[in-house]
Amino acid sequence: MTQVPDTIDSKFRLVLLAAQRAEQLMRGAQPRVQGRHTRRARIALDEIRSDVINWGYGPPEPEEASETATEPEVD
Repeated sequence: MTQVPDTIDSKFRLVLLAAQRAEQLMRGAQPRVQGRHTRRARIALDEIRSDVINWGYGPPEPEEASETATEPEVD
């Protein structure tokens, strides 16, 4: 069984990300890792494990406080 990387919160999310990447590979995307696997799903899992794909997934980056949020309301 493939271990879930620390950057992914669940096995379910791992499967979704791997399926999305495998579909990209089937549509012609170039693999970003060299390996012995030929199946696109295994290549996708290797890419995720190697952390070479940026999914834009993870904890939100801290936002800077806007000036309008710190101003008191005037009635």
